[in-house]
Amino acid sequence: MEFWPEFLASSWGREFVAGGFGGIAGVVSGYPLDTLRIRQQQSNAGSAFGILRNVISTEGPAALYRGMCAPLASVTVQNAMVFQIYAVLSRAFDSSVSSKDPPSYKGVALGGFGTGALQSLLLTPVELVKIRLQLQNNSYAKLHEADSHKGPISVAKRIFKAEGLRGMYRGLTITVLRDAPSHCFYFWTYEYMREQLHPGCRKSGQESVKTMLVSGGLAGVASWVCCYPLDVIKTRLQAQSLSPLPKYTGIVDCFRKSVKEEGYRVLWRGLGTAVARAFVVNGAIFSAYEMALRCLFNNGSIQTETAI
Repeated sequence: MEFWPEFLASSWGREFVAGGFGGIAGVVSGYPLDTLRIRQQQSNAGSAFGILRNVISTEGPAALYRGMCAPLASVTVQNAMVFQIYAVLSRAFDSSVSSKDPPSYKGVALGGFGTGALQSLLLTPVELVKIRLQLQNNSYAKLHEADSHKGPISVAKRIFKAEGLRGMYRGLTITVLRDAPSHCFYFWTYEYMREQLHPGCRKSGQESVKTMLVSGGLAGVASWVCCYPLDVIKTRLQAQSLSPLPKYTGIVDCFRKSVKEEGYRVLWRGLGTAVARAFVVNGAIFSAYEMALRCLFNNGSIQTETAI
C-alpha cells in the first residue's frame, strides 16, 4: 500500500497535526529523564539514580513532570514548524534532486542546520521556563514562598516583569549554537539509518515501526552527543536569575568558571541520562510523526510489516 513520505506531504494542516503528535509523544515519554538531566547539569548532586531516589522520596513522582506544561503547550507548533521548515530547506539547499525522489543527504544536513537555527527562536523562552521549574524543589518553595513559581505562566510573568523581553530570550545565542549543528546530525542520522535498516524506504516510505524507533533513537543520540557541552552551558545560563547578581556574565565566562570550579568533566555531566532520554524520546517522535502521516494520507491505513 502506498504511503506518502514527509517530502511528498502537500498540506500544512497534515504536517502540523503529524508534528504535534510526534512532539507530544516525545515530551510525555522522556520528560522524567529530562528533569534528571537538568538537575545533574546544574549542580554536583550525584548520579541520576541517586537524584531519582531523592526526588521521589522528598518531592514525590509528580516532581519529575514539573514544568511539563510549558513544552507540552508549545510542542505542536514547535514540531510542526521543525518538520515543515526541514521539508522546505532540505529541498532548497539541493534543488538538483527530483521532486519525486527524497532529499539528498547534503540537503538533509543543510536543511537540518537551518531548521535548528530557526526553531531556537521559539524554543528559547520555553526551555527557560521549563528549566526554572525543574530546578525548583519543595524545600526552596517553603523557604522562599514569595519567590516560588506556581506554574509556567507564573514563571514567564515573573521573568518578563523583572527582566523584560530580553530576559525571556536569555540563552538564545547558546541555543542557536547548540541546535543548528545538532539538528544537522539529527536529520542526517535519521535518514541515513532508516535507509541502512530498510533499503529503499526513503523513497517508498514503507519502513517498519521498528525501523522508525531505532533510526529515530539513534538520531537523537547523535544530536545530543555532538552538542552536549553547549547544553550544559545553556542550562547554567538559563537557570540563574538576576537577583542576586548572576554568577555568569556570558557563554565564555560560564565555560571558564564551570571548568575552573568543577573540571572538564562538568561539561559531560548527565550525558548518560541525556542519551537514554534521547533514544526513547526521538524514537517516539519519529514513529508518532510517520504513523500520523500514514493515517492522514492513507485514510487511517498503516503498514503492519514488522521486520527491519
